[in-house]
Amino acid sequence: MIFSSDNWAGAHPAIAENLMAHAGGYAPAYGMSELDQKVQRRLSEIFEKEVAVFFVGTGTAANSLALSSANRAGGIAFCHREAHVNVDECGAPEFFSHGARLRPVDGARGKMAPATLEAEIRRFPPEDVHGGQPMAVTLTQATESGTVYALEEIDAIASIAKSHKLPLHMDGARFANALVHLDATPAEMTWKRGVELLSFGGTKNGCWCAEALILFDLSKAQEMHFLRKRAAQLFSKSRFVAAQFDAYLAGDLWLNLARHANAMAQRLADGISASASSRLAWAPDANEVFVVLKHDVAARLRQHGAVFYDWHVPHDLAGSLAEDEGLYRLVTSFATLADGVDRFIDAC
Repeated sequence: MIFSSDNWAGAHPAIAENLMAHAGGYAPAYGMSELDQKVQRRLSEIFEKEVAVFFVGTGTAANSLALSSANRAGGIAFCHREAHVNVDECGAPEFFSHGARLRPVDGARGKMAPATLEAEIRRFPPEDVHGGQPMAVTLTQATESGTVYALEEIDAIASIAKSHKLPLHMDGARFANALVHLDATPAEMTWKRGVELLSFGGTKNGCWCAEALILFDLSKAQEMHFLRKRAAQLFSKSRFVAAQFDAYLAGDLWLNLARHANAMAQRLADGISASASSRLAWAPDANEVFVVLKHDVAARLRQHGAVFYDWHVPHDLAGSLAEDEGLYRLVTSFATLADGVDRFIDAC
């Protein structure tokens, strides 16, 4: 009954085996191996256009490099108030961009409200040297609340970003989980909607340690080479990241792993909805389930071996919980078993 985080899950056997298969011998370093090039070609096929791919070690690195590439003097990037870049990255986006700021934007269930985003951007008119310059918009897909922006919602955010000549970045740490929920293609969820930079995550979905920053505008690639090197994210033996992505992207493995995680989350949500002692805070779209439990129920579940996190109450739900209740996050993964889900539900 491990529902703490999909980061806790190990590696899928196919990915581990492929990593071991490429562990021996020699290969050109710094992204120049045939395996590195194979993965780049595969990602271009998946996204239906030629893309530039930059392997990095963490999602935080991918997000920070994406935003640093868009930085201006006095730069301001707009994100949801509870976005990972804003609350979980220890100021890394600001650090890597040498002082850019993150401007929080409100919206229900982890998603920026378009009208609020427009209003926040307009607070910084380009002629006002004192306020700073808008430099980018970043959205999280799936969100930190386990919800997913619909395609038309991405359109609305992208339209606002484009009207202000701001690049749109997507934090896709759980990209596959969002994609299978929407039953869309990678192209439909990204560049066809106006996304210019994508943090493409594999670690949460069965990889050992595999993240990538994907650029849909190839003219920006040359500068990114230098930004990545300066950020100490250019791996010499990058074939070991490539080996993970090679297996991850083969066939429909990456999508099937996400489908399983999402299905386990829905099974969990259905069981909680039927429980007399717990309730859903809101319906999940991907593989994160947020539940309201009485504190004594949460303690009892943990005594039964369940592992999950206490969670801060989002601004849009402030004041909605009773004094003896708490908000908790349950995360499923490719490794979650139906038996563990059912045992948790029975113990509620």
